[in-house]
Amino acid sequence: MASFFSTRAVRTASCSACRSFARPSAVEAALLPRRGLSTSTEEAPVDYTDKPRWSYTPPRTKAPFSLRLNSRRPDFPVNADPTTLDRFYISLLGPEGDKMLSEETKWLAVTHKSFDQGRRGFNDRLAFIGKRIVKLQASLALVQSPEAGVPPARDAFGREPFAHPALEALTSLNPNTKSFLTSKTKMAELAYKYDLQRVLRWSPRKPNNLESSGIDLVLTHTLYAVIGAISLEKGNLVANQVTRERILAPLGFKIVA
Repeated sequence: MASFFSTRAVRTASCSACRSFARPSAVEAALLPRRGLSTSTEEAPVDYTDKPRWSYTPPRTKAPFSLRLNSRRPDFPVNADPTTLDRFYISLLGPEGDKMLSEETKWLAVTHKSFDQGRRGFNDRLAFIGKRIVKLQASLALVQSPEAGVPPARDAFGREPFAHPALEALTSLNPNTKSFLTSKTKMAELAYKYDLQRVLRWSPRKPNNLESSGIDLVLTHTLYAVIGAISLEKGNLVANQVTRERILAPLGFKIVA
């Protein structure tokens, strides 16, 4: 009898051990694929051949389910009207400004990487080129400005420094002056004058507080992107002219014809 009960106890212990190994833990169970994510109803295929690229999210970039669970963040409305976008380009570039860029590039230049998680393209590379153009033209405008020259201080020993007309305005070319005139605050104010905020496509972190979401930086970034787009499609001569006349002159730079 003793051997029978001992054998039965061993079998019971071994079976419980097997069940413990076969049963997944809580962490493993959470990582296992759930059947609830797959749905039996499939969406009807949509024909995107006649739709412009900026107007829809590519189907292959969509996840099968949303990662924003129980989110209370409100949706931020953005412009989808081509007429409103054309009015902005006419305001910025003058008459016929809406025809300077191709349709797809016009939308790409005003699209921030936060919009639609970057799935429709964004303007980072255009802004990288445009910022270099604006900074270069700002430096040239400071050097060529006839009122930029500052008379040198009198030397205690009566020495006279070398003087040349080409070097008279070189003293104004310093990082403080250029950074002040092209700061994000002044660039954002200029963007508001052109109504860029009406056509800007982005997803702010706080839709109820755009200032703390960094709207000034995004507006400046988008202005640079427009200049970069003009440079790529129309060339550097046109981009330089637009920069000097439509951005630097309203910011207070003295532009020499």
